[in-house]
Amino acid sequence: MAHDVRDDEVPLTLEGVAPKTLGVLDQGALWANLAVSLLGFSGALFLLDPLGNAPLSLTAALAAAVVGSLIGTAMVGLSAIPGTQTGQPAMVLLRGLFGARLSYVPTVLNIVQMIGWGSFELWVISQGAMAIFGDAVPYAVWVVAAGLLTTALTIWPLGSIRLLRRYITAAVIVSLIWFTFQFLGDAPAQSGGSWTAFAPAVDYVIALSVSWVPLAADFARHSRSSRAAFTGVVGGYTLAQVACLGLGVYAVAIAGSAAVLDDSTAVFGPFVAVPLGAVFFAILVLREADQSFANVYSTTVSLQNLMPRVDRRILSVVIGVLTVAIALVVDVTSYGAFLGVIGAVFVPMFAVLAVDYFLLGGATRWNTAEDAPARWSMLVPWALGFAAYWLTTSTPTVAPWDGIWTTVREAIGFERQPWMNGALGGALVAAVVTLAIGALRRRGARR
Repeated sequence: MAHDVRDDEVPLTLEGVAPKTLGVLDQGALWANLAVSLLGFSGALFLLDPLGNAPLSLTAALAAAVVGSLIGTAMVGLSAIPGTQTGQPAMVLLRGLFGARLSYVPTVLNIVQMIGWGSFELWVISQGAMAIFGDAVPYAVWVVAAGLLTTALTIWPLGSIRLLRRYITAAVIVSLIWFTFQFLGDAPAQSGGSWTAFAPAVDYVIALSVSWVPLAADFARHSRSSRAAFTGVVGGYTLAQVACLGLGVYAVAIAGSAAVLDDSTAVFGPFVAVPLGAVFFAILVLREADQSFANVYSTTVSLQNLMPRVDRRILSVVIGVLTVAIALVVDVTSYGAFLGVIGAVFVPMFAVLAVDYFLLGGATRWNTAEDAPARWSMLVPWALGFAAYWLTTSTPTVAPWDGIWTTVREAIGFERQPWMNGALGGALVAAVVTLAIGALRRRGARR
């Protein structure tokens, strides 16, 4: 059996016992930092006008940010609790839901999306650095530097989280306050708009939040308690995401919505332009490494579901090199919509897990062993929830994919209503079908 160098770090293989060292402040700082994204500021453009023809009022947009964040983070928080209670990362938890062999399918999908998001974050960090320093340093140099930092954080993940709490979070808060003070004086008045597109705006914000569902347990497994994990996710992420989107409303107004729509990195300009902007924006650029760290670390522990006795440090280096290579040679911006399609896989899946674990007695029988038997029946609510997600969502992704679901709606005579929400629709259908299967299972057992 492999042994760790330190008892307060993540074990090197799945055979090690996960230390419980993260309190509510550690979890809150981690999730608050994950909620503040450089391109999250440009997301305010879609919060304000998710349909492209019915702008929200500022009050409606902020209300949508709060409601969507609370709903989305509650889903993320629930998916974190089984990780705390079992000590297992997210993809290993799926052994208890589907069986060991079947869990490999969502594991591979998660690896694909996490590598993609990790590469995308290296691109974002590099673009942010170039907004400060211009072309004095080539793009490739920034990518490699960000990749090295990301890999180092991934090798010492719990130490990295504690570092975030002690130092980075305070610096980020000061930076956000500084930019808020500057933007309130520079931005044009935010007036007009309506509540017409409130539901699609909530759908958009939920989608931002639930994208973290597949990796919540990867960090929550090290939480001291379920309450600390849930509170850290919901409290930290909600507060920071609402602040990020609210600040983004003014940043987009200063940069110009047309410019941001054409190039999402145009939103960086207003940050760098204010007094001391380059200094405080550099803090946000450095902080963005926690996004790439989270994605690369999740890829590493997901791979351990397939290779449980491989040293995670080796996997971290391999994935770190791969994400750098992708960021250097692939147009990661066009990859983002495809990643959104994959991400929708996990919302109904974790709804199935939550119902089975919390409501159907799964917590007392959850089997995460390497020989956990297949549970084919759990594929049914997952598949139906996935279909429901795309039938009800208002968030566009890839044109051919969206066209398929438009055809399906027409074929079955289903008309999506403006109040419908993809994440909630997919989760609700998956949950109800899981409950029905559980009822049939109990009836069969009594007979």
